[in-house]
Amino acid sequence: MNELELIQLLTRNLPTNDSVVTGAGDDCAVLDLGIPERFLLFKTDAIVEGIHFTRETPPEKIGRKVLARCLSDIAAMAGSASAALVTIALPKEFDPEFVKSIYTGLNALAQRFGVAIVGGETTTNPERILISIALLGTVAKEKCIRRHGSKPGDAIFVTGHLGGSIEGHHLDFEPRLAEARWLADHFTPTSMIDLSDGLAGDLRHLLERDQLGAELLKTAIPISRVAKLKAKAESPAKPPLLAALTDGEDFELLFTVPSRVAVSLLDGWRKQFPDVALTCIGKISATPGVRLRDKDGYKPMPAHGYVHFA
Repeated sequence: MNELELIQLLTRNLPTNDSVVTGAGDDCAVLDLGIPERFLLFKTDAIVEGIHFTRETPPEKIGRKVLARCLSDIAAMAGSASAALVTIALPKEFDPEFVKSIYTGLNALAQRFGVAIVGGETTTNPERILISIALLGTVAKEKCIRRHGSKPGDAIFVTGHLGGSIEGHHLDFEPRLAEARWLADHFTPTSMIDLSDGLAGDLRHLLERDQLGAELLKTAIPISRVAKLKAKAESPAKPPLLAALTDGEDFELLFTVPSRVAVSLLDGWRKQFPDVALTCIGKISATPGVRLRDKDGYKPMPAHGYVHFA
């Protein structure tokens, strides 16, 4: 049983109540707790030594990464982050200075984005470090963007460049909070997600609920320079396109907008965010499945992103 199958099993009969606007299945839970004109966003995420970082990773970057992952999910809903709880599980023989430095990195990023660290939990975990964040945020009700909502013909956009994140980007990425709020204010994406498990997998999350498909232009996929260089250095080489589709931990925004606003969106983006790439990579189709177009036409895309337990 892989991660996606396990999630389906565990979320099948979850209890709910009247506060739940959006529960399991999106980047954040969306709750209505009576805050005037705003929804509450609730997110949790965890990183594990040996999976998301190694003992050789600078501890400040470990702390930064665990909070940045949650901030990226808040961005995917076009929200603003408010306060976080931190759970850290440590082996019995841990280095206090190493742990202190983890919090140095976490706290620095929290201060940058106005996030209060309001408590948490410490516990023991055999052999390896585990850190979990529970993050609260808010979003204007009319600006909240979810994974579902795209329509056939919508243009598909992605920020940044993809692939090769293991070479350092997965530790240093910038959560796209400002970019997402600007999008919501000016162009209202019909759907949005952050790319944590790879374009090939996360795109399908935008399609599955409404049984839609996507047609992508192969030459439009924005492949990172690192992914191209890594392909030349490795043997056997991983094709750069495959890296861009499947590597994961890019933490860029993938979103859809009506095609009629695509040109004005690109023009406005270049003025507002000149240092952040934005690329139209294809369109939503009414026919389920993801297809890649090259000079020979459209072909099914069998590639999927990263899946735990697979």
